[in-house]
Amino acid sequence: MNLKQIVVLGLQISIVATVFGYGLRTTAGDLLFLAKRPGLLARSLLSVFLIMPAVAIALVRLFAIKHAVAVSLIALAISPVPPLLPLKETKAGGQASYGLGLLTLLALLSIPAAPLAIEVVERLSQRPLEIEAAAIARVALLTVLGPVAAGMIVRRLAPAFAERIAGTVSFAAKVLLMVGAIALLAGAWRSVWGATGQGSILAIVVFIVAGLAIGHLLGGPVRKEAVVLGLSTACRHPAIAFTIASANFPEERFGGAIILYVVVSAIVGIPYVTWNRRRLST
Repeated sequence: MNLKQIVVLGLQISIVATVFGYGLRTTAGDLLFLAKRPGLLARSLLSVFLIMPAVAIALVRLFAIKHAVAVSLIALAISPVPPLLPLKETKAGGQASYGLGLLTLLALLSIPAAPLAIEVVERLSQRPLEIEAAAIARVALLTVLGPVAAGMIVRRLAPAFAERIAGTVSFAAKVLLMVGAIALLAGAWRSVWGATGQGSILAIVVFIVAGLAIGHLLGGPVRKEAVVLGLSTACRHPAIAFTIASANFPEERFGGAIILYVVVSAIVGIPYVTWNRRRLST
């Protein structure tokens, strides 16, 4: 196993540990949060699965960006929210139950929804695209559904133990994630730099800002819910996006473009998170 494989494995472990930590604190009420709010559920699905793919297609047509970035944007728009997003939503003052419930629901729905979304995108963009539901299911199961379920089982069987280890698991996962992310970025900076140019960064920024604005608006008047949907619409699962992009264009490399999106998303999200946190504290 070489250094790159070790770094990637470390990142995967940190993500699984983080989501397992969510599960240690998740209740059945969290997962049923959206079931009791059908209006918010419908707006969430509309924002994540329908509007953002349309935004991505419009940006690809508007900007003469590199093919790898164009494909990555469409793949990201079809993907559900990333497994680390509830941490960011909590920092922004978002409703924790909504964030956890939406994370789990979108991961589950992405299995049938992503192939259907690809068919719609294929018709609109007039490009042949395909993806097997099994590939989406594998990533969703390993990074979201499995770890959350495992954490909830531990909480159910040994609540005191779950409460005791939750903080340690979350802290260890954060440290491992930070180290792994720095190492990955240091090793991939050439491919990330290669994805820039031809308006790529501008297109990614517009994609993220549009997602924040659309999600925040559809999130409704309750700011704690609006911020969750804003971030969930703008932030997408990089591993699923990579799976979709690579399945359709196996001869191309998409790592640099998707890492560029992750970096830009983190930077662009800072003022949005800060703004919401301040508004909620006043």
